Amino acid sequence: MLYHLLVPLADEFQIFNLFRYLTFRTGGAIMTALLIGFVLGPWLIDWLRSKQREGQPIREDGPESHLLTKKGTPTMGGLLILIALSISTLLWADLGNSFIWAVLLVTGGFGLLGFADDFLKLTKRNTKGLPGKLKLLGQIAISLLAVLMVQDAMPAGIANGLAVPFFKDVLIDLGWFFAPFAIFVMVGASNAVNLTDGLDGLAIVPVMIAGLCFALIAYLTGNAVFANYLQINHVPGTGELAVFCGALLGAGLGFLWFNAPPAMVFMGDTGSLSLGGALGTISIVTKHELVLAIIGGLFVLETVSVIVQVASFKLTGKRVFRMAPLHHHFEKKGWAEPTVVIRFWIIAVILALIGLSTLKLR
Repeated sequence: MLYHLLVPLADEFQIFNLFRYLTFRTGGAIMTALLIGFVLGPWLIDWLRSKQREGQPIREDGPESHLLTKKGTPTMGGLLILIALSISTLLWADLGNSFIWAVLLVTGGFGLLGFADDFLKLTKRNTKGLPGKLKLLGQIAISLLAVLMVQDAMPAGIANGLAVPFFKDVLIDLGWFFAPFAIFVMVGASNAVNLTDGLDGLAIVPVMIAGLCFALIAYLTGNAVFANYLQINHVPGTGELAVFCGALLGAGLGFLWFNAPPAMVFMGDTGSLSLGGALGTISIVTKHELVLAIIGGLFVLETVSVIVQVASFKLTGKRVFRMAPLHHHFEKKGWAEPTVVIRFWIIAVILALIGLSTLKLR
């Protein structure tokens, strides 16, 4: 919004020329989202606590300490992230960019599904929430619409292409299969972040790390000079997603202030589903879908641990882990919650650095 209002005045007022620059608007998006989080957070948490009373239902089979330390903590804190992220993006981004609207569609749509899931958990007082098939169907429908928007806005030569990390000039044309693949990435990323969101601060920091990485990737992919130098696929317009990623970073920091151990509020599916979907969509737009699997490798590990646990139990009747997802396994082994969280953060940083290395190692 500010871009459209102030850039036309740049010829008369030199200072407004700043709004032409992605770096300035990304910085503005970070600070705006952070400020909204700090200001709105206490009020929103008090409101959620007054409405939820008993807070989020806690898994009875989970680590015993959770039933004591986390009982009564309100959920749906993802609303704080979504409000700060959306307002900041709408203020600082170029709203004529179709990629911005595609990412906002997935973020908001998945957020609504997560809200419905959290609401049902609270009202039914159990951990089941929205039926899995209905949630998956909603995610697929929203993702399909976003894919169509992205393909329409992208150059025809690369719209259906899959880039391979570490190889220059390799773009596999998936043809009609690209849409199902893109939907899989969006839905998979969404549910992977959702599975990771089980300890105070565990999910939001890796999400911010991934968002920061993709802010750089989006900026470089959208710049023809940098893209040519790094021998990555140039996708005009993707640079604007750096503003969205900046807003994501600011909103995440604002939420972490209240989610740091011991958490005053949980993200809930409202936040985890939407943030994971946003990362998946950005990876599709920037043609770095496989790199997301590296940068977001922590989310992949958590998801694989659940798949392995379920498959093993159904096939052999035995469990590989003491509890899944993986972070609960280490809790069951006696690791303190802060130890698990910080060590997982370190893993997320290492994987992010490996993912970024793909930009140059070709």
